[in-house]
Amino acid sequence: MKFLADLHIHSKYSRATSRDMVLDVLAPWAKVKGITLLATGDFTHPEWLFLMKEKLEPMGNGFLRLKPATTAFDAAPFKGLPVLARPMAFILSAEVSFIYSKGGKVRKVHVMVLAPDFESVERINRRLQAVGNLSSDGRPILGLDVRLFCKMVAETAPRAVVIPSHIWTPWFSLFGANSGFDTIEECFEEMTPSIFALETGLSSDPPMNWRLSALDRFALVSNSDAHSPSKIGREANAFDTDFSYRGLIEALRTNDPAKFLYTVEFFPEEGKYHYDGHRKCGVVCGPRESLKTGDLCPKCGKKLTIGVLHRVEELADRETGEGRPGRVPYKSLIPFNEIIAEAVGKTPESQGVWDLYFRFIREFGDEHTILTEVPVGELARLSPERVAEAVDRMRKGQVSILPGHDGEYGQIRIFGEDGQADASSSQMSLF
Repeated sequence: MKFLADLHIHSKYSRATSRDMVLDVLAPWAKVKGITLLATGDFTHPEWLFLMKEKLEPMGNGFLRLKPATTAFDAAPFKGLPVLARPMAFILSAEVSFIYSKGGKVRKVHVMVLAPDFESVERINRRLQAVGNLSSDGRPILGLDVRLFCKMVAETAPRAVVIPSHIWTPWFSLFGANSGFDTIEECFEEMTPSIFALETGLSSDPPMNWRLSALDRFALVSNSDAHSPSKIGREANAFDTDFSYRGLIEALRTNDPAKFLYTVEFFPEEGKYHYDGHRKCGVVCGPRESLKTGDLCPKCGKKLTIGVLHRVEELADRETGEGRPGRVPYKSLIPFNEIIAEAVGKTPESQGVWDLYFRFIREFGDEHTILTEVPVGELARLSPERVAEAVDRMRKGQVSILPGHDGEYGQIRIFGEDGQADASSSQMSLF
């Protein structure tokens, strides 16, 4: 079965997260986005776990579905959308933050966990309760070596899977410039063989990761890490495998392109840590410019926040374009509401943009289908035609981007300053 999966989101119990991140709202949004399998997020949080048990029921394949009493599908803006009749499932997931000292340095590493059933979740939670307060945040912060956490999961829930999260983010990740490691083995030691997938994060894409031969054996997954429902699916994973927990994990473990079809990616420049920079001083620079100043801000002299591209350059042992054969391909996409906003000259979250968004959804199906499959000529049947033109330019990689830096998202332009297609815009490769 072919399906699109977003394996990393957060609930309303995580910090800086929308109150709408609840199951009744997540389910219809997932269908609108084209997501068939969605992470629950935050299974370590006791209140969220209670709500999941109230709202979800096992499907018998390691996934869960909403119980029939759900009424969110009858509310605006979802009411009457044909796409809502499609099946959709949840997979139990959580993200945990570990802050600890190792090798004379403070380490801050995030990992996500996937689990096949509530019993596995409860066993993991019981062990973690002895380490820290799980009620304080949907993504708990624990003072435990992540290696020991992997050992704990292997002992208590052997079918659960640990995947390092957004591995290049400067502040909280496996390879983070400020608190990470230079190798996977340095972080996980004897537990390294239990790690077989890595999450690339919004600020990197597969080609950047292919530059490290040390990552060749790992599946590279991409997820939205959504904090609000409309962000679901902005990055995701396409599979053609048995629709079950076992089928999903096997597709990841084997990293077979016949089963793991492709990942959906941001243009990495849009991620908020792609370039180096100092937001307070308005400084944005690539790795070469940073090296000239000793990684210091040219305006205030303080240390720059070193971005993902810089960190990849430090650790890479290949040039761009090199790498192993048989790699899982990818598609670089722009969220559809951002495309509409660019086409009509409004902000992505304005009501007028969302009204147009749902007109297209009602006509053509889910967002992923619109971005990747619907012919441009068909899209042009709905006004304004500039939306279809913008989708066409995105598919061809004809976009210009001011790279994100120091926690600020990059700015994508599909059309020039005058609103016309910009022939001089940089072209990004779609695959």
